[in-house]
This record gives sequence, structure tokens and C-alpha cells, in this order.
Amino acid sequence: MSVSEVLSADRGHLLTEQVNPLSSCLDELPTDQLVDLFCRNDLEPQRAVAAAAPQLTTAVDAIAARLSAGGRLFYLGAGTSGRLGVLDAAECPPTFCSDPSLVQGVLAGGAPALLRSSEGLEDLREAGRADLEAAGFSAADCLVGIAAGGTTPYVLGGLDHACQLGALAIAMACVPAEQAPMPCEIDIRLLTGPELLTGSTRLKAGTATKMALNILSTGVMVRLGKVHGNRMVDVAVTNSKLEDRALRILADLAGVERQQGRQLLTQADGSVKLALLMAAGGLDAATARDRLVRHGPSLRQVLATCGLSLPGR
Repeated sequence: MSVSEVLSADRGHLLTEQVNPLSSCLDELPTDQLVDLFCRNDLEPQRAVAAAAPQLTTAVDAIAARLSAGGRLFYLGAGTSGRLGVLDAAECPPTFCSDPSLVQGVLAGGAPALLRSSEGLEDLREAGRADLEAAGFSAADCLVGIAAGGTTPYVLGGLDHACQLGALAIAMACVPAEQAPMPCEIDIRLLTGPELLTGSTRLKAGTATKMALNILSTGVMVRLGKVHGNRMVDVAVTNSKLEDRALRILADLAGVERQQGRQLLTQADGSVKLALLMAAGGLDAATARDRLVRHGPSLRQVLATCGLSLPGR
């Protein structure tokens, strides 16, 4: 079969391309019924993500192990799938104060494709590999290849490359594996069913993908020690909203008033985790930083090792 025949193959059997009988008269529905139909159907992404919990669990632990050893996490996709990967990657530095290179989103067509559709680029299988090579992707890294229908050549090419290198290759799709096999070590299938607007995978498939990526990145960062309890203690204090959040974390966990919290944050160069350790042990910034380096990165682990505790309010 030629390349053109492969690319033009009938994909009607794919779960994401099938017709949803619930919306056969979508254009005839009164608006309130249309909205209600979407609300009821949008429960499916939650069920789909819950059903993939075992694979998500495996992926979180495997990614965290790679990142702890110096690797990085890459999301690769085209169209909506790629944009969702870029979005999740972009949120990691402000939320977890992670290096921007630690979690990266690679989108077919690059930055211009974020604002303007460039769907034709997803048909270029070699482009997936080339874009990863340009980003310096290596055997130490992790790749999450995202393709709602599981057949995107750009993503399949990237996953092939990851497998050949010995990197961690994770596939994420919204069709059963038997409909669209993908080269990978961990196979995450989010079976959201046919879309209300036939084939529009920015709907349920996109919602489930966003939910799954939220779990992956947040779970990995928890495992990397960037969370204490349910607080983002590595949050980057870069604007007034985030400063307020940091001060409330210090108040709630260490029992310090806002003015003292500001002083601690200044001495800690904006690090909430460092400020918390300083407050817990009455430490200066240099001593607290040394203990974080020696016993971290988990604040809970540092506190336990040093025989300290956070009093809270």
C-alpha cells in the first residue's frame, strides 16, 4: 500500500469517528435540549479517565523515576492533542517552579500552530522524529504521544523514535488498541465514545485528554516532592496573586502572619518551601537551603530527617 493510500484510508471504524445516535437531530434541538445533551454526554470523559487509572498510575511512577534520574518529559501531538500537551507543559513552571526544559510540549507546526490550524502537518511521520531530535530528545527522556484517533503519523513517528532510542514511550489515544495500535511501553486509552458532533475530537476526547494530562503532570510533581499535603510549595511567586497564595500557605502551614511571611519569602528568594523550612526550624536561609539540598527535595522528608514540624494554625 502506498503512502497516499495509507493516509487516505477509511477511518470510519475508529471509535472517535463513529456516529453518535444521541445527536442524530442535533441541528433540530432547541438550545436548552442541546446544552443538556452536551452536559449529560460530557460525563463520559470522567468515566474514560477512571477506567484508565491503572495505566495512568504506571505512567506517573515511570515518568517520575526517569525525571528523578535527570530525564525530561515531552508531550508530542498535532492539532488539539498537541495544543493540550503544550498547555500542560506551559503550566508546570509557574505551578511547580520546574525548569521550563523539564516538561516540554512539541506541536506539529510549532508555535504558529497554537493559534492557527495546521492539521496537514500531522500526516508527516518523519516530522515527529525530526522535531524530537531538534529538541534534543534522548534515551533518558519520556515521551507521551497524544493522538485522539491513534492514527496520527506525526505522533506514531515520534513514538517509533522513542522506542528505538530506549526512551520511555507512552501512547495516549481515545480508541481501543485493537483499532489503532501505537508503538509504546505504556498504552493509555481514554474511551470516550463517538462525539456528539461526529469526528470532532476537541470535544469529549479533548476533555478526557486534558484530564489525563492533569493527572500525569500533577502526579509526577507530587512524586518529585514539589507538593506538601495539597499545597504547591514550589509555586513560583511571580505576581500578586501567587504572592498572596504563598503567604496563605505560610500562614496555614507555619502559622506566620503576612508581614513575617513576606520577610521570610524575601530571605528565601521567593521559595515557599525554603521559607517554610526556615519557619519550622528558626533557620537562616543558608542553613535551610543546605538541608533542602542534603535531605530533599520533599519538604516532609526534610522535616522528618531534621526532627522538625510545621505548627500550622
